[in-house]
Amino acid sequence: MALIRRNRKWQKKNRLTSPEMANLWTHYIRETLSVCVNKYMLHTIQDPEIHSLFQTALHYSLKHIDALKALFKKEKFPIPKGFTEEDGNLEAHPLFTDVLCLKSLYMMSTHGHNEMSLSFTTSLRPDIVDFYYQCNLDAMEIYKKTKDLLVSKQLYQQPPTYITPNKVEMIEHYHYVTDVFGKQRPINTIESGHAYFNLNKTFIAKAMIIGFSQVSKNQKVRALLEKSLQVKNKHIDVFLSLLTKDNLHLPKSCETEVTNSNISPFSDRLMLLQTGFFFGVAVTYYNAALIASMRADISAHCEKAALDSLWIYSRIGKDMIDNQWMEQPPQADDRKRLDD
Repeated sequence: MALIRRNRKWQKKNRLTSPEMANLWTHYIRETLSVCVNKYMLHTIQDPEIHSLFQTALHYSLKHIDALKALFKKEKFPIPKGFTEEDGNLEAHPLFTDVLCLKSLYMMSTHGHNEMSLSFTTSLRPDIVDFYYQCNLDAMEIYKKTKDLLVSKQLYQQPPTYITPNKVEMIEHYHYVTDVFGKQRPINTIESGHAYFNLNKTFIAKAMIIGFSQVSKNQKVRALLEKSLQVKNKHIDVFLSLLTKDNLHLPKSCETEVTNSNISPFSDRLMLLQTGFFFGVAVTYYNAALIASMRADISAHCEKAALDSLWIYSRIGKDMIDNQWMEQPPQADDRKRLDD
């Protein structure tokens, strides 16, 4: 009896926590999506350096999936459906140029590293902590190699530069924050940094969504993708104007990196979920910019952009549910219904 009690205590102590369960479940969905995308891109990429980098990225994704499956099996947890070969079409013509493929990997490795870091910090069990420690290293390696390759190919655009200040100054008046009309102070480095990097990610996401809307054969999905493009264009106009007003360097758009193919390389489910991911992370980054901005009008622009992104994100979620394309995440037992 003592041994049974000890075993039960050990099992209870080592059960997955809710953040760990959520992280593993979400990670599996995201990683299987990446496999579908990267396998297709490997079939279309001609540049040997970019091709080699995508092979490395695919290797890490497959390694992570194997580890996740082992954890699910250990916990007797049903392996999520995620995305499979049915969601990809390796015979489809190139939809994106090599340049856009590389830029998309750069953007996704940025988001991936952030997600891995969050999973690492919210995990408690030693084996889960160790897993996400290694995942972080893998994500940082892909991000660094992607960025280095963009720089070497002169595809990485330098953010705005400022003259180095010659003295320390303190904010003396509220109008530094509150002036909205009339003559406004120049945008500061924190605000321009957020505006630039959010614009750069928006340009890449927009190009991907253009490709998705071009090949989707589902009228409702295509209509939602076109609405998503309208929102992206509105955000681009707003934040470009902020940088242009102070004659600051602008990121380059990516629309011309989408080919004229009309054969879909991905399922509508995959394209819609990927688009939802773009808007989901946009909410996070616009809110980060909102908190960091010290000019009231810029904060208002960030808040509006976050709300727009959240609205599209919810619309995509509704469409996913209507089509029964969304897996249900793990949830607490409804104890009122256990006797049913």
